[in-house]
Amino acid sequence: MATAIVTWWGALLGLALAIILILKKLNPVYALFIGAVVGALIGGANFVQTTSLVITGTQSVMGTVVRVIAAGLLAGVMMESGAAETLARTVVNKLGEHLAIFAITLAVMIITAVGVFIPVAILIVAPIALEIGHRMGISKLALLVALSGGGKAGNLISPNPNTIAAAKGFGLDMSHLMIADFIPALFGLFAATLIAMMLKNKGDKVLDADIIDDSETDTSHLPSLKSSLVTPILAVVLLLINPIGQILHIKLLANIQLDAMFVLPIAAAVGATAMGKGKELKHFAQAGMSRMTDVVLILIGAGFISGLITASNFPAVMVDLIKTSGVSGTFLAPIAGIAMGAASASTSTGVILATGSFSKAILSMGVNPLTAAVLVHIGAMLIDHLPHGNYFHVTANAMHMTIGQRMKSVGYETLVVTVMMVVAYVMYVVF
Repeated sequence: MATAIVTWWGALLGLALAIILILKKLNPVYALFIGAVVGALIGGANFVQTTSLVITGTQSVMGTVVRVIAAGLLAGVMMESGAAETLARTVVNKLGEHLAIFAITLAVMIITAVGVFIPVAILIVAPIALEIGHRMGISKLALLVALSGGGKAGNLISPNPNTIAAAKGFGLDMSHLMIADFIPALFGLFAATLIAMMLKNKGDKVLDADIIDDSETDTSHLPSLKSSLVTPILAVVLLLINPIGQILHIKLLANIQLDAMFVLPIAAAVGATAMGKGKELKHFAQAGMSRMTDVVLILIGAGFISGLITASNFPAVMVDLIKTSGVSGTFLAPIAGIAMGAASASTSTGVILATGSFSKAILSMGVNPLTAAVLVHIGAMLIDHLPHGNYFHVTANAMHMTIGQRMKSVGYETLVVTVMMVVAYVMYVVF
């Protein structure tokens, strides 16, 4: 059976319906499924063709699904073993109170960069940040900007589902994208620190009730710093073997191609053993898998929409529209990321939807795959912290903020990511 050709407006209506249903709090997977089916049927496909394009779309995301599942073990080890908390406390303690805001921002960046989900990273560091903020009179607003900005910078270079999806959506190796995102992430780190320092006397102060008594904080169960570093260092080293070999023209290293599917579980298992927690690997795996379940389901849902868009002439229409308007095709990449990230209020979901729906259109305009992946990736973070997403509420609860107090941070978080976007655009488009 030939692939169904769906009209562009059918695909657009299906995508719009999915987004509306997500905003209405329908389970995102069902929202994406309904959008794909309705869009295909009203766009001219029959029932058999609709079934075929939905299944084909699902098959297209299976490679990413496998790698996300593999990443679950690393995330489980870092979160459940206490390694992430050890890293956070070490960074804050070493830098001291005179660099408190930078220490908080860097701590979240590091533990997000090593594979911990950004909401979890903030939950880990928030009590430490509140403790310092109470002692030094730093406002909750400044602390949250530091936490969220650092988390977004770390998320840009982490082996998390969003990075995996951005890389695979444009046919790249994840390590190449992580390297490309590194400098924009550093600018994000410094932007978040600077903005937070400017806000330290603005907004509500940390109250006695917001902090945990030191006597109630038991850190005896935490692994040592050296053992906590084994997992992230091993993962980074293995992921960078091939890129370093290519950059330095070392044939032996360049021929070693270790996919994240192998690297992340191996690093997690070795790291757990180094921490003396090898017997708990089963628990870590279960915890990691539970964290990845929603992401995997979203990926499958995105596959539905991807099948719809691929079977339509929507990408071709988008390309013609941009060419006619005279706007550079490089703008489609960040716009797609921003739109999908804002609609879903999730970096991972935004990247998945943007790559699944617009990757072919972006590449057809002559945009370099690496440039496209970087811009989509950062774009999805720009306004993914809106109130209809979990991130907004998780971070508000972590900082003991009301909805109104949490809303005051949204613009500043957007500004941090805007800095990363401008840096990336200058690096990969202007030059």
